[in-house]
Formats: sequence, structure tokens, C-alpha cells
Amino acid sequence: MPNAVATRGLEGIVATTSSICFIDGEAGVLSYRGIDIHELASKSTFEETTYLLWFGKLPTQAELAAFSAELAAARSLNWRVFEFLRSVPSSATPMEILRTAVSLLSIYDADDGNCAHDANVRKAYRLTAQIAMIVAIFDRIRKGKSIIDADKSLSHAGNFLWMLNGEKPSETATRTLDIALILHADHELNASTFAARVIAATLADMHSAITGAIGALSGPLHGGANEATMHLLYAIEAEGADPVEYVKKMFAEKKKISGFGHRVYHTEDPRATHLRRMSEELGRAAGSTKWFDMSRQIELFVKAEKKLNANVDFYSASTYTTLGIDIDLFTPIFAVSRIAGWAAHVLEQHDDNRLIRPRADYVGPVYPSPYIPFDQRS
Repeated sequence: MPNAVATRGLEGIVATTSSICFIDGEAGVLSYRGIDIHELASKSTFEETTYLLWFGKLPTQAELAAFSAELAAARSLNWRVFEFLRSVPSSATPMEILRTAVSLLSIYDADDGNCAHDANVRKAYRLTAQIAMIVAIFDRIRKGKSIIDADKSLSHAGNFLWMLNGEKPSETATRTLDIALILHADHELNASTFAARVIAATLADMHSAITGAIGALSGPLHGGANEATMHLLYAIEAEGADPVEYVKKMFAEKKKISGFGHRVYHTEDPRATHLRRMSEELGRAAGSTKWFDMSRQIELFVKAEKKLNANVDFYSASTYTTLGIDIDLFTPIFAVSRIAGWAAHVLEQHDDNRLIRPRADYVGPVYPSPYIPFDQRS
């Protein structure tokens, strides 16, 4: 492309305008619709935060009650989706199941084929409720446990834990997951959200965009870092090793430590601030801060040795593990939260659409290159 400079990974490139999420990587600021993430994490709920992302303002009490009721009412799945979840091979991963199930949902959605704004909002309600249900139901099916019916009197976080574990969650566990969902709800043009917007920009339907977003999230460079962090903690425990010495050895072997550094933040990831605290508080409530203590030792060493800050994935690992959540559900739970942001971005893209079509900096053989006949090719 003449007179253009390529940027690997589109780093630093502004691809669109958006009123949903603001990030200042130098100052460590993250806000949804202008409201700082620290305020939302300490004062809001996932339902209220989702309303803010979708509708651009904080709801009144009546609006929040109606929104929460609508979200709870959407906790239902077509029987064919249950059949699918029961029929998949045991080797299937939760992310594969979630990606495929969301695509399947579109066929049975009441607004299938309708991409008008109001229809997209209705789809957003359903997808937010259904993604959480699919993750919980599949986990129980693969473990040979009975499926737990949704409890529409519980919050989104509370109902997810109820359907996952089959027992009413404590207030501490519910609030911890609720905050984690708020912290993960949106993050501007991350890989999965950008994928969703690119798909939506073709005027494909919301289910297609969300299916693509889940596919992007499944990659280890996006949604899988907290899984790698927990595998590290388990490996250290299994060897009975000192966490700092173990990480020192990894550095000496040129191995990467997951959960540190960020493409956008050059200071502490503001989401990590809350997850660090929650990991410690949840550990104390559970009677063991083992995972937090190991994480904290590693964090302080990596910060001193490599000048790298912990990101959102590092402490979400110990937080989710203390909640009793299996490692391979960490990334699906990311989707349980991020559907709020994905839906907001699909709504925004469809409401003011332009096809997203970047160019590439061509670095292939010089033009024009001759066509060589078969008998002259070496």
C-alpha cells in the first residue's frame, strides 16, 4: 500500500469512535461510559453496570428493577440446546461447547433474522442470561451431576454460582463474583470485542458476532492467561517449591510468566487492584490464603525483577479457584461477563455502521512478477 506504514497487531491504531469504554494506559484508568471502574466495582452491580453499557446511563431504581427482572426472565434454553449439551464428546472443552452453543442459539431465537435495534437489545438480554446457563449446565453434565434449574430470584452472579454448584452461594462468594463480572465486562477494542465489531460491521446478526468474539477469546493470548497462571500455582504447590525460586528458574530458562504486563496499561491494571484484594479477602473467608500468598510473592518478585505489573488475569486465577471453580471454566466465565460489553459494541456498531475494511502493507514479491510456464520452473 503506497505511503502507508504498517503497525504490527494494529498497536496504537485508532480503528473507530466509541462512547462505551475509556482507557488511559499511562494513568491506569478504566471507565465505562465515563464512570471509573473503581467506583463501579465498589458501588455497582453487574446488572447495573450492564444497563450502563447498553443504554449509556445509570438506571433509576425502577429501571434497574425492570432490567434485572428482564434479565432473569431470559434464563431459559430451547430443549434442543440441552440435547446438544448432553450429546457432545467428553473431550470437548467448555469454550468449544460455548462457541458452538451460542451459534446454535440463533436458530431458535425469537428475533432470528431481525437486526433492528430493539431486536438486538432483546437478543442481548437472552444471550447474557443464556451464556451463563450454558457454562454452568455443561459443567454439571460432564461431571455426571443433575442440572440445576435457574433461580430467577437470584442475581446474575448468584444464579450462576447456584446453577454451577447446586447450593445457594454465600453473600461473600456472590459479591466477589459480581465484582469480577463488573471488572471484566468491557475493555474497549480488545481482540474479542474488535472481532465482534468487525463481524457486526458486515451487518451479520448478533449471534454471529458473539460467536466470533468467543472464538477470539478462546486463544491463550487473550482469555486463557488466568488458566496458565493457576497451572503455575498448582505446579509450584506440587513440587513444594518456593514461589520466588520457582519463578527465578523460569526466568533463567527464558519462560514466560502469565498474568503480567499489558498491551495498553503501562502502570497497574486497575482491575488487578480489586482482584488482588478479593483474592485475599475470599481466602481469609475460606480459611486459607495459600493461593493469594503464593500469588503475592510472585507479583512482588516479578515487579522488582522485570518491572512488570500484574494484570487482570493474575489474581482472577486465585480468586476463581478459591470460589471452587475449575481451571477450564476461567475463560468461559470471562465470556459470562464480557457478553455485556460485546453486546454494547454490537449495538453501537449496528446503530452507526460502516464496514470495517483495513488495508495491508504488502511485503511479497515485487510487482509486476512474470508468470513462469511449467517447463521453466525450478
